Amino acid sequence: MSFTWNIPTKVLFGAGKIKDLAKETMPGKKALLVISNGRSTKINGSLEAVQRGLTQAGAEYVIFDKIQANPLEPTIMEGVETARLHHCDFIVGLGGGSVLDSATVISAVVPQKQGRVWDYIHGGTGGGQPLTEEPLPYIAITTSAGTGSEVDCWGVVTNPDTHEKIGFQGGYPTLAIVDPELMLTVPPEYTAYQGFDALFHSIEGYVSKCCNEMAEMVELTAIRNIAENLPKAVKNGSDLEARTKVAFANTLSGYSMEVSSCTSEHSLEHALSGHHQDLPHGAGLIMISLAYFTKWIDKHVCDERFVEMAKALGKTDAKEPMDFITALHDLQAACGVDQLKMSDYGITPDEFDRIARDAKSTMGGLFLCDRFDMSHADIVSIYEQSYR
Repeated sequence: MSFTWNIPTKVLFGAGKIKDLAKETMPGKKALLVISNGRSTKINGSLEAVQRGLTQAGAEYVIFDKIQANPLEPTIMEGVETARLHHCDFIVGLGGGSVLDSATVISAVVPQKQGRVWDYIHGGTGGGQPLTEEPLPYIAITTSAGTGSEVDCWGVVTNPDTHEKIGFQGGYPTLAIVDPELMLTVPPEYTAYQGFDALFHSIEGYVSKCCNEMAEMVELTAIRNIAENLPKAVKNGSDLEARTKVAFANTLSGYSMEVSSCTSEHSLEHALSGHHQDLPHGAGLIMISLAYFTKWIDKHVCDERFVEMAKALGKTDAKEPMDFITALHDLQAACGVDQLKMSDYGITPDEFDRIARDAKSTMGGLFLCDRFDMSHADIVSIYEQSYR
């Protein structure tokens, strides 16, 4: 057993915790408050609550409200320039995974003395430059349960010119607020997409070569909580108990990425949504998941782990690895996402060869966490089997 636990983020977890922001010591005097380009933070009241909390804590703020789903490098760079222009000395991210990812990247790039965001990307056409200055302090306030970004040091950036979607390693949030009351207005389909993203973080971590006993503890707990509560949250978004359990699983899945690792499933999906920005990340993961994990099971590299995960998903009588596929499909059906189609997002089979190459060139590091060598042909076949 070997692992490193170095997660310095203070987490305030629970319903109503957004009200405690004003009680915290702010890490600076002026914040760049990063939100999406939509209306969700205004509808659910979180923007007003954060503005009030920052003011009561004695901090000024400037709002940057341009972050889109699958955030683009030019947009994030605009956030960097806005923070510099207004002399912001810390960042607050308020939103879902795309916003928190963007805030992570912005906080890291603002202090650097030169270059763009893409210059600090490692992989694909990224410049591969190291961060020479410490990131700005950063507060993460999540309004969805999907990425675990409130406790990890990663952000994902898409280059619109090359269609590369790559992870960026920045710094950890100094403070995270996970308040399930902020998630009550998330629509059913996005509740499902986000919940499955969190689920796959833990599933991938559990089968990864990097898994260890610390990781297993958080991953199996996350898998059980999502299996038991995600269908409830999808069916009734006002079910605060279900929302709380899914949010808990999401934060645990963020820990999973720190003490274990995702596998190449995330590489395969990033390549898909890098070329098709309208594809929600969680939806893409759902589309390829059954074929992807069947490929693993066919290799017999960790049969017992799939049996254990099938039991965690609720199939308590599981005996064979393929019971996991049955349980995963049943959960997708219970959440109404078992019939998603790539074709609905403009994806065509003639793209698969190119997208498969991009998966390895942009996020090749995750393939090193697989328990077998996934070939180019394997990737193409997963896309083909998933297509409809």
